[in-house]
Amino acid sequence: MTERRASILLVEDDEKTRHAVAANLEGHGYGVRAAADGEEALVLWELRRPDLILLDLGLPGIDGIGVLRRVRRDASTPVIVLSARGEERDKVEALDDGADDYLAKPFGMAELHARVRAALRRTLVSAIDPGGVVEIGPLRLDPDRRLVTVSKEEVRLTPREYELLKVLLANAGRVVTSGRLLRAVWGTAYAQEGHYLHVYIGQIRRKLAAVDPRGALADLFVAEPGIGYRVRGDS
Repeated sequence: MTERRASILLVEDDEKTRHAVAANLEGHGYGVRAAADGEEALVLWELRRPDLILLDLGLPGIDGIGVLRRVRRDASTPVIVLSARGEERDKVEALDDGADDYLAKPFGMAELHARVRAALRRTLVSAIDPGGVVEIGPLRLDPDRRLVTVSKEEVRLTPREYELLKVLLANAGRVVTSGRLLRAVWGTAYAQEGHYLHVYIGQIRRKLAAVDPRGALADLFVAEPGIGYRVRGDS
């Protein structure tokens, strides 16, 4: 039986970029459908739900944010934003509206493939492990037992540290905005208190390092300046 190819909906209004990216992805074994604007994207989305969406923000008609919001009304399909908009507020808006990741143009195809693989892998892991256990290297978080271990040694975290780590690991490989983290862990009244994150992530780093003498988790957290944090997605 032939293995099903992962399907990708590519939404890009620049014809040259659209054709180049689609050809490259198809050459690497993905099934690609391409749309030049938001209206066409939504038609293709409804016709055949893809495994992943690559979405430009600056589209004619319905823009990328509009497409993203429509998709998020009834699906958790991974969405990677491809955008020439370099302003932090555009990236933050897309991520807060449900995008899983973003790549600023121009981007390299090697990086795009890495982001695509990570997004598809997260979807597969979620389907396989509905209990929510997350493992990254020697780190394991079991939400049913509220237990965090590194190489089977328990890491004692405060309730806030645990909740922050849980949110980040649940979104491993994707950027989580500071606002989303603060709302999830501290509540809406703290959505602007970004310094909390710096302090608490520093505390989590130190506790993990204490039981990780080989430094396997030294680069677990990646700060995205002005946006939020990313936890590496390898497992």
